[in-house]
Amino acid sequence: MSPAVRPATLMALQYVLLFAASGVTLPFAGLWMRAQGLTGAQIGVLLAAPMLGRLVTGPTLAVWADGFKTRRAPIAILGAVMAAGYAGAGVADSYPGWALGWFVGATAAAALIPLSDVLTLRLAARHGFTFSLPRGAGSTAFVVANLVMGALLLRAPVDAVIVWSVIAALAIVGVATFVLPDERVTDGPPVLGRERFRGLGRLLVDPVFMIAIFAVGAVQAAHAFQYGFSAILWQTQGISAATTGQLWAFGVVVEIALMWLVEPWRRRVGIGPWSLLVIGCVASILRWSAMAMAPPLWALWPLQGLHALTFAATFLAGVQLVERLSPPDGHTAAQTLGSVLSAGVLIGLATMVSGPLYDQFGAGGYWAMAALSGLGLIAALILRPGLRRRGLRLLGDGAGGPDAAPSPEPQP
Repeated sequence: MSPAVRPATLMALQYVLLFAASGVTLPFAGLWMRAQGLTGAQIGVLLAAPMLGRLVTGPTLAVWADGFKTRRAPIAILGAVMAAGYAGAGVADSYPGWALGWFVGATAAAALIPLSDVLTLRLAARHGFTFSLPRGAGSTAFVVANLVMGALLLRAPVDAVIVWSVIAALAIVGVATFVLPDERVTDGPPVLGRERFRGLGRLLVDPVFMIAIFAVGAVQAAHAFQYGFSAILWQTQGISAATTGQLWAFGVVVEIALMWLVEPWRRRVGIGPWSLLVIGCVASILRWSAMAMAPPLWALWPLQGLHALTFAATFLAGVQLVERLSPPDGHTAAQTLGSVLSAGVLIGLATMVSGPLYDQFGAGGYWAMAALSGLGLIAALILRPGLRRRGLRLLGDGAGGPDAAPSPEPQP
């Protein structure tokens, strides 16, 4: 086995377990909560609380994680917390218990994503594999877990959602403890807590860094209306639930294709992450503008295909920009800040306004998502001079160069 294959395979296993869990909790959490007798309003609070709470929990956990000697240690601990939280929700018999357990489990699960991304990026830099390959394995696991749980729930009680999530979390603990590479956070001693908080503060006042994560976050958050109301809108158009599922699956399939097939080619020909971000912004404006016109079924297929650009391309651009704009001992905090903004605050706010937009305008609510994508494009254009001043070669200026992985840190 080549030196690059083994760490890439190990990180693919980590993503498979992580997204095997979210592939069940994301689509089926509401179903489990409804079975507990919760109202729609209560379910909304339970689902939204961890998302909005990431404004505080995300940076706090990132600073905490950067204090360990190795990157796999906090992953193992958070996996255990995730298992305990979901298990606690499963055995609770009242709303406060369900709320607390779900908040703890979902918060830990969300924090595991940027921590895994940081570890993968460092290993990719050291061993020369492409970040998108193991990350694409996670997307595949998401689809498979969704389909398997859907079939399982035809025969098993809805508590299978909790059991599955706890088992996946415990598997993450085992993999992080015994399998993941022993990558150090820094080559020196761990940074003290006060210094880590100062590093986080420096990122927050860095205009280039903040513009970068806003640009990415705006395009990611523009998916909120699609996530919440596409199925309802398609149903009013006479599109069956089966076809709706196929449309969603198609979007994920093209996302995986971009990560596994197009992304290595992009890096070879030298299309930098800033250029990839701009492409994602433009595709997002086009996609949501077209969706606002309630297009017929035949047009929905290519529009769903744009998910490869609106989601996957901007995600890949984001992790590479953030990784290069932050110091080595602050990578976890930086990736978490990006995740908090895009997968927490911005999409949380966009989700909150999507309901009133749907009630008032129907498919016309997509126009607001197109406008949000336009803000992302403006931010990306403003970002360009700052990247040039940093001299990070992230714009796209030659094969193999603009977004090549950063130089590996010296071996400890």
